Amino acid sequence: MRFQPHLLDEIRARLPVSAVVSRKVALKKKGREFVGLSPFKAEKTPSFTVNDQKGFYHCFATGEHGDIFKFVMVTEGLTFPEAVERLAEEAGVTLPKRAEPSEVEIEREDERQRLYRLLRTSAEFFQTALKRPEGEAARAYLAKRGLAADTIEGFGLGFAPNSRNALKEHLARAGFSIADMARSGMLIAGNDIAVPYDRFRNRVMFPITDIKDRVIAFGGRALDPDAPAKYLNSPETPLFHKGHVLFNAARARPFTYDKDRVIAVEGYMDVVALAEAGFGEAVAPLGTALTEDQIKLMWRFVPEPTLCFDGDSAGRKAAFRAIDTVLPHLKPGQSVAFAFLPDGLDPDDLIRQQGAAAMEGVLKRARPLADVLFEREWSAGDWTTPERRARLEQQIRNLIGQISDQGVRAHYERDMRQRLFAAWGGRRSSEFANGAYGATRRMQAGGGYRTAAITTDSARRFSPAGVTRTGSFASQNNALHMSASASLKASAMVAGEAAAPPYREALLLATLLHHPWLLEQEAEILDRLTLTSEPMQRLRQALLATLAVDIPLDMSEVRSQLDLLGVGRIVDLVERTITHRSDKFADPDADRAEVEAGWRHTLAMHERHVDLRQSLEAAEREWQQDGNEAALARICEIQRQIARVNSLGGLDGGSDEH
Repeated sequence: MRFQPHLLDEIRARLPVSAVVSRKVALKKKGREFVGLSPFKAEKTPSFTVNDQKGFYHCFATGEHGDIFKFVMVTEGLTFPEAVERLAEEAGVTLPKRAEPSEVEIEREDERQRLYRLLRTSAEFFQTALKRPEGEAARAYLAKRGLAADTIEGFGLGFAPNSRNALKEHLARAGFSIADMARSGMLIAGNDIAVPYDRFRNRVMFPITDIKDRVIAFGGRALDPDAPAKYLNSPETPLFHKGHVLFNAARARPFTYDKDRVIAVEGYMDVVALAEAGFGEAVAPLGTALTEDQIKLMWRFVPEPTLCFDGDSAGRKAAFRAIDTVLPHLKPGQSVAFAFLPDGLDPDDLIRQQGAAAMEGVLKRARPLADVLFEREWSAGDWTTPERRARLEQQIRNLIGQISDQGVRAHYERDMRQRLFAAWGGRRSSEFANGAYGATRRMQAGGGYRTAAITTDSARRFSPAGVTRTGSFASQNNALHMSASASLKASAMVAGEAAAPPYREALLLATLLHHPWLLEQEAEILDRLTLTSEPMQRLRQALLATLAVDIPLDMSEVRSQLDLLGVGRIVDLVERTITHRSDKFADPDADRAEVEAGWRHTLAMHERHVDLRQSLEAAEREWQQDGNEAALARICEIQRQIARVNSLGGLDGGSDEH
């Protein structure tokens, strides 16, 4: 047989039935199962079900039933070997090239089956030892941790006697060889060890199972406080590769379907304590940081696992490392959330001190990956100079570039751009500072828009240093003001009255108002654009804010959002300002090429004008201080250049440009 059972199991473990079937059938989640219309018979009422937990599909209309291999065979007309090869390639499982297994492959499969039996026998030995007099200290430890008898039995917890030979002798009596005991990791053996001996001694034992609930390894918690290792895991074996396995994955699986949640915590006791408190969906890595394979295993259960870390610096560092593991593999709807425990408490401590409700509260406050990513980068340095800010932007761009999915990457670029904009622009709106950009939503109420208030629970976002909270968009005008002097705040410009803005600034913003596709394309340029008019600055901020709200980027939708943000009067002012016939590229009906060409030309003229104004101000200061003729000559020359720029830009003598 070319395809050994463990290879087929590995393919099944990596490819949920729903993932394979959904290519042919539109599935809808219903409890633990997915339902859809039968691919085998025309029907109007769904009779086709998929159960990832059990690994099969079933059609009530036709009686068809099977796993991923059979589904591909039936729906694509493939033979069994062809179906296996197709799905193995998809799952990243390497198949043997020979049509029939070699003697070596047959021996390896025989060995695997022997090791499964040996480890199951070892688990039974430890469970029995826990109930004997010699297991009294272990029972006392488990009782102190508050574990009920059914929890102990459900997890198969046991006790490894304080003996170098107890397990070895038991396994020998059961017919297992010393070689298999060593290969399974249950004995410590080697060329320099004359007599192999039990690896686990005087420890509470935690069986580690694969996704099919077969024992493949153990973890042991020392009862002796002076033991060199508090926790000890089995070594890597033919059955056990710790980076591919999660403790409690098989047992947690049905709970993940019921609750639509997976909680990843640090260790075995955290998992057991959570299960005791009603959180059966908890899993844990095996003494190492989370790996790609472990993250992918959790994604088979739910699209957004919750990674739970201690609230201290070590916990945050672990969370930050997890970001780098997850980031390249993000897909639409597939991510992770981060929950942080109170400083100094692990899940067991929190539950014992404050109850299960406190733990549930921690989980409900879990934060999106984007929050924690931005927090990590922001907290890593002092970003008070342009050069440092440029470095931070580059770091974030490089990180986002690791995301392989183009759509997710684009949304992260937009999200991070808005966070940087909020952090550096001095904005005081909690919608910017806390990242709750989606809190202002289009709501169908008489065809209009309403504003959803932001709450701590709905925002759940990181607030960069120097940005304060002001609530929701209820105070829309104030929320979008930049810091300014009292006299400026009292001016007609800040008050939103009809003082005409600089023409070219208004023209640039009008072009973006009428062509929102250009707004998305030129967001970074808009963010750093020099604007001298306070109303234009406010409108610029509001335009950038619309990019963070989930609305179609068309003219009417953007205008409605700007009204919500309290800058509608400024938009009207801009519309009234644009009067030159030569500026038709800003009209809503202008074609794309004309719009881009006009925008580029106007932007270049504006930036040149800004540079000249700065040079003029410097020359005027020099003239006022020294009164030298060279400064006066420069003033005259710069004024001529400004007039030329204004004429090239279609302005009348520059009177509209300050």
